[in-house]
Order: sequence, then C-alpha cells, then structure tokens
Amino acid sequence: MTVIEESKEFVERLITGENLPLFTSCCPGWVKFAENKFPDMVDNISTCKSPQQMFGAVIKEYYKDKDKKEGKETIMISVMPCTAKKAEAAREELQHNGVRDVDVVITTQELALLIREAGIIFDQLEEESFDMPFGLASGSGIIFGATGGVTEAVVTRLLRDKPDHSAKDILFSNVRGMDNLKEAVFNVDGKEVKIAIVHGLKSADELIKQIKAGERHYDFIEVMACPGGCIAGGGQPVPMNKEMRKERAKGLYKLDRTSHIKSSEKNPLVMSLFEDILKDNHELLHVHKKAEAEM
Repeated sequence: MTVIEESKEFVERLITGENLPLFTSCCPGWVKFAENKFPDMVDNISTCKSPQQMFGAVIKEYYKDKDKKEGKETIMISVMPCTAKKAEAAREELQHNGVRDVDVVITTQELALLIREAGIIFDQLEEESFDMPFGLASGSGIIFGATGGVTEAVVTRLLRDKPDHSAKDILFSNVRGMDNLKEAVFNVDGKEVKIAIVHGLKSADELIKQIKAGERHYDFIEVMACPGGCIAGGGQPVPMNKEMRKERAKGLYKLDRTSHIKSSEKNPLVMSLFEDILKDNHELLHVHKKAEAEM
C-alpha cells in the first residue's frame, strides 16, 4: 500500500513541480528530526503514512462493521525493529475519528524476551501459512527494511517494463549497499529522475544543508535514521556492526528473490483493498496535518 500511494504522490509532484524533492515518510525518527531541525521542509515529506500506520488504519477499517455487530474491539499490536515506532503510534494525527491506527508497539527484542519467557522452541513448531485475508506479501514490501529498499520498490512500481531479479541486481546496484549517501538516475516515462538514498541522521543533516545551499538537486530522497535502515533499528538484537547490517540486508533481498509476488501492484490482496474499502477512502493512508505533537 505504501509503495502504491507513495509512487502515485511522487508522480503527481513531478507533474506539478511542487514540494520537490519528495522525502520518504516511513521512518518516524527522520520525520521528527526534520520537524525539529528543518521545519521549512516538512511539506516536502510524503503525506503517506508509514507501513505500520497504514496497516493499522486498514485493519481497523476492515473489522469496523464486524466489531460493531459483535460488540468487540480490534486491537492492533505491531512488532517493530524500531523504538521510535512506539512514539509514532501515539501521535495525535495518526488517529482516525479518535481511534489510534496502532494501539501497542513492541520491539523485536521485546518479542524475543516474551518468546523465551514463554518457553517457545521454534524448532518444535509446525510450519503453517499466514492468516488470511492479510497473509500475502510482495517482495517490494519485504525490502523496505534495508536502506535503498523503499527507493527500489517505488521505482520498480513506476517502470513500465518490470525488471526480473537479474536485471534488478544491475539496475539498482547504486541503490543498494551501506554507503552513507547513494545516488541514482532513472528514466520514468521519458523524464530523468534524480534520486538520493541516505541513512544515518548525521548524513541526512549534511545532505539537506547541501540541498538548501543549492549544491545538490534531487527529485526523490529516501531517508532512514538508523545506519543500514530498519534492519539495524534500535529495537533489533545487538551487537550491530557493518557486516551484520550487510547480512541482514542480504536476507531481505533473498526473500525478495524467492517471493511469488514480485511487485506491489501484483499483490491481489492489496489491489482488492484499493478496489473495496480504500476505493473512496484513500485518506486512511495519508497524514492530513504535520502536528507539533511531542514524540
């Protein structure tokens, strides 16, 4: 959902030329940093909610009528690699009619402690498929966790000729990897699009200052607060080093290669949502005010 909405927003901004470059909005640490240090650039941040908040909003909407009929309440609990996701879920603007998109957020480390405390041994569990109707995922969604993954997913969505995995390895070679700043140029419908990928807030700070000084120009910028992206989030298992980040990113790209659904718009579940409860309800997926709420 995030890929589809963000790519749509990016195309609209390319056409109008307004509020470019478009900064990604998936990382709450980056969003809060920008609000505090570069408030004049907040309008350049995508209005799309993060994947966590989009999914929470859709889940609540999907079960709304059933909950009302049965006198129940759906509670959304997220397991996140990121401690900042706890603060994101509490933000005032990430509510719909007074109901929070996400009720509770725990980190992967916290989940691991709960699993250990419960005495669950994974080797003794039987394999089973994810619960439906929300059990289908695309490779484009999986790679979000690595720096450059959001860019790769959005650009893949915009390309008319979808690359296979061998072609993607070449096409997105400048997008992947652990360099603090990565740059790439893509041709989207005959227009040259300049993209930057930056991770680590120090690197983001330096890049934005260069942009404001007129030293650099981009159309789309992906920012992740944590070096390496969400795979190295504050809620992830430690210790963390560059090699471990590379291995974790490699694991996500391996899952992408073996995924039966490659791109977001090929996911039948996602498309059915856009044709059903999201057809006239896209506001569920967007932030409508950049509040000064404390995180």
